[in-house]
Amino acid sequence: MLENTETDITGKNAPPLFSVAEIPISDIEANPFQPRENFNDKELDELVESIKVHGLIQPVTVRKMGYGKYQLISGERRTRAAIRAGLEKIPAYIRVADDQGMLEMSLIENIHRENLNAIEIAISYKRLIEECNLKHEDVATRIGKDRSTVTNYLRLLKLPVEIQVAIRDQQISMGHARCLIGIEEPEVQLHLLKLIIEEDLSVREVEELARQSKDELIEVKPQAPEKKKTEKPEKIIALEKELSEKTQLKIKIKIKKQGKGELILPFNSEEELESITRILNRE
Repeated sequence: MLENTETDITGKNAPPLFSVAEIPISDIEANPFQPRENFNDKELDELVESIKVHGLIQPVTVRKMGYGKYQLISGERRTRAAIRAGLEKIPAYIRVADDQGMLEMSLIENIHRENLNAIEIAISYKRLIEECNLKHEDVATRIGKDRSTVTNYLRLLKLPVEIQVAIRDQQISMGHARCLIGIEEPEVQLHLLKLIIEEDLSVREVEELARQSKDELIEVKPQAPEKKKTEKPEKIIALEKELSEKTQLKIKIKIKKQGKGELILPFNSEEELESITRILNRE
């Protein structure tokens, strides 16, 4: 990755090119070649509310114009919504005007990093298509994947932002996300997202729920598929008892799948919470 740091007119270091940085919206000028003039007001309002809650998930793309000034390449809708939401700075990919080849190589290199989450990969695919004028087939060829793989990742960006955040934070898997993509109604998607997280549902269980009608899922609000109750291991029961005796609280340990779980420390007042804190600090 290039670290092409420059110094602006104030003598301060400007963000490096080919990086993501938080830059002032006031330093970004509109793209004079923007073909899109009309934006759906309702969708824009929804994006504004989403940004107020979650921030701007997908960075815009700008090109360096010199002396701390940038020109918008893509993301005018996101920029307008960010302004309405009252943001002073937004995340932006920074590039120069004639670096098409370098941008493409940088994006492809980034895609092959091992620690990228599914949303970051999807955003990189989208940038290759929008900013490098590539088709789905072209992207697939360059990254060595099937075209269907590229398409499936791009479909993630059509999901409600709450689901994108859950994917990014690894609260749900790609398998869960594919189940949600097949549902048309956003309210049903979000209802299922809540069930997945709260009930720790498997992909197969979500597939079963997704086959139900909207009325069954939203109005009737069914319980998640009944799970086989697993017996709590003796060592966990013993640990619960030991911790409960030490803290004088009824401590519970919940064991989930794949070694995950929760340690529940109940308290009935601020004094009890302070007591727990003292005990933990002493340990």
